[in-house]
Amino acid sequence: MNLRNKLFTAFLGLIIIPLFVLGLFTFFITYNSIEKKYSQQAEYSLKAISYSILNVFKEMEYVTDNGIATSVFAMALNAKDPYSQNLITDSEQLNLNDRQRSFRNLLYNHPAISYAFLYHFSKESPPIPIFSKENFRTLPYEQFKNSPLYEEVVKLNGIPKWLAPHEFPELTGADPVFTQIRLIKDVSTLRKLGILVVQIKKWEFEEIFRNLTLPNNLQNTSFMVVNNEGLILFDPKNDMDGQNISQYMKQKVEFKQGYQSFKAKFNGNENIVSIYHLNDYGWNLVSVTDWNSLSQEVTSFAKWFFVIMGISLVTAIVFNRLFMNRITGTIAVIVRFMRRVEDGDLSARVEEKGEDELLLLSKGFNNLMNRINNLFAQIKKEQRQKTEAEMRVLQAQIKPHFLFNTLESINVLAIQNEGRKVSEMVYRLASILRISIQDKEEITLEEEIKHLQSYLEIQKFRFEDLFEYEIDVPRELMHSRILKLTLQPLVENSIQHGFEGIAYTGMIRISAWKELGNVFIRVEDNGLGMTSEQLSMFEYMVSEDNVSEQTTMQNLKVNQERRGLGLRSVADRLRIQYGDYYGLFICSSRPGGTVIQCVIPNYDRGEGQHAEGIIS
Repeated sequence: MNLRNKLFTAFLGLIIIPLFVLGLFTFFITYNSIEKKYSQQAEYSLKAISYSILNVFKEMEYVTDNGIATSVFAMALNAKDPYSQNLITDSEQLNLNDRQRSFRNLLYNHPAISYAFLYHFSKESPPIPIFSKENFRTLPYEQFKNSPLYEEVVKLNGIPKWLAPHEFPELTGADPVFTQIRLIKDVSTLRKLGILVVQIKKWEFEEIFRNLTLPNNLQNTSFMVVNNEGLILFDPKNDMDGQNISQYMKQKVEFKQGYQSFKAKFNGNENIVSIYHLNDYGWNLVSVTDWNSLSQEVTSFAKWFFVIMGISLVTAIVFNRLFMNRITGTIAVIVRFMRRVEDGDLSARVEEKGEDELLLLSKGFNNLMNRINNLFAQIKKEQRQKTEAEMRVLQAQIKPHFLFNTLESINVLAIQNEGRKVSEMVYRLASILRISIQDKEEITLEEEIKHLQSYLEIQKFRFEDLFEYEIDVPRELMHSRILKLTLQPLVENSIQHGFEGIAYTGMIRISAWKELGNVFIRVEDNGLGMTSEQLSMFEYMVSEDNVSEQTTMQNLKVNQERRGLGLRSVADRLRIQYGDYYGLFICSSRPGGTVIQCVIPNYDRGEGQHAEGIIS
């Protein structure tokens, strides 16, 4: 795995994934705690509602208690004309006594009362109306007396019994009203006189639910009053009045004392159902809250969390592409350039850009390469100086050798009074020295041929009728470059060693041609040749210390002459100047003569240039 992928994996593993896991953990903890927290809130809300409802009932009980205490109901039951006791419609205020007027004022302070009437125990007569109500037919006393409700009211002995809408429609009618039923006694004798039935409108109950302020997450909450059999007695929205709650819930509900809350399907949706039991009335306050409305904040949090995580992931990818790619890309470039350096490319340089540590790294690499190149240049310069010094030593070995032999020949001619030959030899010698003392390593092949002709002419003066020579060099090769004093030692080897003691006229042929971008110069003679032992002693670039101690003094003398003044010196010079692919190649047999082939690069770049540019 490369550095870029490692950094991106570390970013995901150490930042993004831990944040994602932490977010999911927080989400599930919060999600699971919603039901518990809402259950607590719903309990407080239902208790507050029940308290308000009980206050309505207690106020109405206070009204009827007042009527009982002032004997208003007892007087109505004992009156000669009980059907004239309608305290609301009676316009004759003067016909009412003080107690009736006071009770009437109390009734006007409670306009929610819808209807009131009395059942008389001792008279089989229609119910006695106290408040009139149009289009309402009261349940006859005989039917009411046969109902279980009658026995329950009598047993309560004056304690109010409340009926909710739809619980006893025969008595309360079809209107959604709450009805109070209680036993009426004579205050002084405690004799049972009758039963009071008072109906109150649901206005105040609707006002309770209308003024109920709920938190934002409880706005989708429905409240209702349900009896223990599951009958919906009161629904502020009037959607489910008179229906059984089992029609909306598949889960069976067990109504019991106290408070309970659970999650269930209601009307096809997931809801939280909370139930608070009204102990004294046998009813239950039920709240149904849509689960989606409760969890919408957590869901919204989850959505925002995933959005933020997505943005973070995209940012991480962009960060990886732009910033980390720049870091790893720069490092990869430097590594690539280092591999180029390993392959020998010392000219590799990294582009310097940016203003951070990557710029310092690039500069450091480039500075290091500059120092390495400077060191290589210094070593190369020193090596070249050493090579040039070695070449000058080799040339110095050749020049005295030839000059000594030539002067000796001139001296002999001078003694013999051969003035013309002396003059010719001096001219030839001067021509050779003119070329030899030039301060340049390479000359044209044309100059080298002229130098060789002067040398051959001098040697012919010395060794008359010993040999003949032929030179066959094409004109197009005359401008090729060659190390000076290359061909003369080769010819000298043929004259001194090849023609020594022969009984025939020797022949030296010098030819040249171009092949594969190189110049081939061949020097061949018909002299004595060399044995295989003599050829095996011819080695390139071997120091004097490596010569075997078993070599005889004569062989050592001959070998040193060849290596110092002859073929070895030329071969070493060519190898130093042009490289290992160039130099001398010798083929000889005894008898049969010797062939020496010189191979040099073919180039013409002007005087003083080295062959490195061609062979590199």
